[in-house]
Amino acid sequence: MPRPLWTGAISFGLVTIPIKVVSATEDHSIRFHQVHLEDMGRVRTRKVCSIDDEVVPQEEIGKGYELTKDELVPVTDEELDEMPLPTAKAIEIVAFVYADSIDPIRISDSYYLAIDGQVAAKPYTLLRKALERSDKVAVAKFAWHNRERLGLLRVREEAIVLHAMRWPDEIRSPESLKPKNVDLDEEEIERAVQLTDTMSLDDISGFRDEYRDALEELIEAKAEGTELPEPAEGKEQEPGKVVDLMAALNASVNAARESRGEHGQDQDATVHTMQPRKKTTPKEKAAPAGKATEKRTTAGKKRTTKKTGAARKRSAS
Repeated sequence: MPRPLWTGAISFGLVTIPIKVVSATEDHSIRFHQVHLEDMGRVRTRKVCSIDDEVVPQEEIGKGYELTKDELVPVTDEELDEMPLPTAKAIEIVAFVYADSIDPIRISDSYYLAIDGQVAAKPYTLLRKALERSDKVAVAKFAWHNRERLGLLRVREEAIVLHAMRWPDEIRSPESLKPKNVDLDEEEIERAVQLTDTMSLDDISGFRDEYRDALEELIEAKAEGTELPEPAEGKEQEPGKVVDLMAALNASVNAARESRGEHGQDQDATVHTMQPRKKTTPKEKAAPAGKATEKRTTAGKKRTTKKTGAARKRSAS
């Protein structure tokens, strides 16, 4: 088991569950050191006092809150630990809600909650089963890293997971980012929906971090003094260039089908040329209703003929 990051308890009504918090994720990013390019010496960060310009050892570094530009109030770790908070040493469940009522943008880091001693096994399992049968998640409050936080508890493979969540006032409104005055044809929307269907997957566990793979190849080549990998050819879109949206959607659907081994051009995936929208003239607006009905009837006859021909073909085969 990974090293516990925090120990405490889950407060579930009058039930207390001693737990350990361990990280549910791993960061596999490749990290670099800052170096002096002339001699490859490491560049280090020094913690220097702004008054006497001396390097300060870690044990002499504390916390201070800035009241004004020239006035700081010192706050010790002991004072923070002794604050009268019910969540100081407990993850206090305050409500149960349906999972789809939680906006994913609020979810932050994830942690597994493990029992702290065999005495916690029964109440831990009780909470897990209650979450599973109710088909709900628990909303909880807990204090960690010098602040009270909001969390979400759910079940994953018979373990309880804690997701740290942002408070509602920490989420910015996207109101000012919405595009205005956009004209979309129903055909374009339907084609975009078809693209989502074509690209649908039941399992995304096969995805890899291709940037990390390429970075490892680059580092290996540099270390061994061999030739560097060839740069990938990227597709660049000219800024401000108008794109035929329907043609791009058609090409995307066909590309997605080919990647799945579904060969053959989609019959509906015709390329649309970019043409300005035709404005309706007053004469066309005032056209007799009879003519419009006649056009629709003719079009209906053509579609009927085509279907009948296809039916005959199937009968012949």
